[in-house]
Amino acid sequence: MSAPLLRRLPTTLVNRIAAGEVVERPASAVKELVENAIDAGAHRIAVTLKEGGRTFISVVDDGVGMTPDELQLAVERHCTSKLPGDDLTHINTLGFRGEALPSIASVSRFTITSRPAGADSAWALEIDGGAKGEPRPAAHPSGTRVEVRDLFFATPARLKFLKEPRTESGHVADAMRRLAMAHPEIAFRLESEERALIDLAAAPPSLLEDADGPENKGRLARLGAIMGREFADNALAIDASREGFRLTGFAGLPTLNRPTSQHQYLFVNGRPVRDKLLAGAVRGAYQDFLARDRHPMVALFLEAPAEMVDVNVHPAKTEVRFRDAGIVRGLIVGALRTALAAAGHRASTTVSDAALGAFRPHTGYTNALPMGGGWNGSSMPRGLAEAAAQFMSPFGAPSARVEMPSGEIAAGNYPLGVARAQLHETYIVAQTDQGVVIVDQHAAHERLVHERLKNQLEADGVKRQALLLPEVVELGEDGARRLAGRQAELAEMGLVLEPFGLGAVVVRETPAVLGEVDIQGLVRDLADELAEMGEHLSLKEKVEQVCGTLACHTSVRAGRRLTVEEMNALLRQMEATPHSGQCNHGRPTYVELKLADIERLFGRR
Repeated sequence: MSAPLLRRLPTTLVNRIAAGEVVERPASAVKELVENAIDAGAHRIAVTLKEGGRTFISVVDDGVGMTPDELQLAVERHCTSKLPGDDLTHINTLGFRGEALPSIASVSRFTITSRPAGADSAWALEIDGGAKGEPRPAAHPSGTRVEVRDLFFATPARLKFLKEPRTESGHVADAMRRLAMAHPEIAFRLESEERALIDLAAAPPSLLEDADGPENKGRLARLGAIMGREFADNALAIDASREGFRLTGFAGLPTLNRPTSQHQYLFVNGRPVRDKLLAGAVRGAYQDFLARDRHPMVALFLEAPAEMVDVNVHPAKTEVRFRDAGIVRGLIVGALRTALAAAGHRASTTVSDAALGAFRPHTGYTNALPMGGGWNGSSMPRGLAEAAAQFMSPFGAPSARVEMPSGEIAAGNYPLGVARAQLHETYIVAQTDQGVVIVDQHAAHERLVHERLKNQLEADGVKRQALLLPEVVELGEDGARRLAGRQAELAEMGLVLEPFGLGAVVVRETPAVLGEVDIQGLVRDLADELAEMGEHLSLKEKVEQVCGTLACHTSVRAGRRLTVEEMNALLRQMEATPHSGQCNHGRPTYVELKLADIERLFGRR
């Protein structure tokens, strides 16, 4: 059997093969078409779907429009108006490859209608599975309308891999939201089966000309409309620069977190990207404040010199490469940590909202109980009499033991107020001038110790105290080997240990700031931490996690009775310590209830 002869594939087949890289699903097509509309200077972009985009997609904009000659070129491969100098190192538009329209048109029944501003009429061009017709006159206002019918009819294999219409509509909505975040000056609308999934008005010019930052107010309003009001209420403004790079946007407080990273939106020069470097920098900035299975909410916009970033990495244009990744990572981590430190002891409002939502008015009695002259103790049923007696002396109940302050201090002088009680030897209740603060004493003290350890480490190294009797900890061979391999770095943190036979270590010194500590539990936890980090990582890169483990083992525990002086001292330290609004795992250290909210619970407002 003779070998098959080499041959050139037909143009229509080449286009369909290439389309597989550009158009993965309806959302890919919509993204490319909306990006074209943005590049065309549109102020309004409307998208309509049927069956999730499988049978019909329409994208209408009021951009500059195209002439009949431009229409014919627009649907040819590698025809574009976006590289005037043929320079791939200075790309200032979302599109630049000249592949989107011909790729979409090669796998669908495609119609594009356009009219430039000031032209007498519009022109339409139809393409059926790559077979192009001739432009014809049409009726259409200034701008462009693209209609895509029967997507992937020419590539049935790809059609089989599409999900349910609702799933595909969701992917389209996600792609449009990302583009809408970067362009608050444009109105976006998405309809599916005659139902509006997205309807975002353009931000007023007054909000787009904010002197405090680039489009901050307009951008925050757009982000709030997409990511939710709670994000807008609990977001920290980011604005930092380094060596030609500028980072702006908003980052949520650590106590506003989610179980996945899908609420992290990252942009480079206005382009939505999914970049491991940027995502890793966000994770690194928050690693001191969140548990490993929780993720912050952020929307960050990086402006990079065109020659320092390569966007010509993948046809989908969602990946980028930086000439100096270290500058970018350092800028993101530094800017986020600076903003988080400036937030001080602030916790997100969602914490108090959740607490208030947990309260319910007592509705156990359908009839009012007579008070005063109605029943007396002898005629009242015994069980109810005991309940009434307990109610009248709540501070006598062991489970609700309260310690009252010995002196009066003006609550209005302090953000976290003045301690009034300790409940269940776990929670400090403080009075502020506007309401009540409830503090988790263990979580709060854990953060304070953590910050003290980090400060000592950054200054002169952590002070150590020698154990009178060194303690041997049995770990198993692997755990002992991991700790022995990090002896020098652990010593910098104040923990001095060395191998002790096979599968054990002996601890000789501990960080002085920890005081008395469960050495066995501490060392075992550190061995587990190192196992998760991986042998290839430097311990210094994970110093916050190690400091967190140290702090957790020495903090004031739940169940310990505190004096009034100790409670107030803890509150004052929290006010003076950055990040004290959350513990090392992202949980809130306190809940604030405003007096107005409490009054609403009791029907006073």
